[in-house]
Amino acid sequence: MKLETQCLHAGYTPEATTNSQAVPVYKTSSFVFNNTEHAANLFGLRELGNIYTRLMNPTTDVLEQRVAALDGGAAGLGVASGTSAVFYSIINLAQEGDEIISANNLY
Repeated sequence: MKLETQCLHAGYTPEATTNSQAVPVYKTSSFVFNNTEHAANLFGLRELGNIYTRLMNPTTDVLEQRVAALDGGAAGLGVASGTSAVFYSIINLAQEGDEIISANNLY
């Protein structure tokens, strides 16, 4: 698949109910669980699915898949803020025993 095609289509299959070509923007913070067992499986990471938007969101999922496809990676990560992006970068670079120096007034 050409880079231009991946930029537009990677990570998304139109939903059968709408056949929308554009990725829907899900403006919700929470999602419905089918039952308590379903909720337990999601929180126990035994089943993939949406729990809370800060953890996973269908719109963010498409972005993550698209970035991974463009870079040839196994997965991608989309976060809600620049602060989160910096945090994840530091945590991935730091190793056991490293010290992270920070201030309580970063702004």
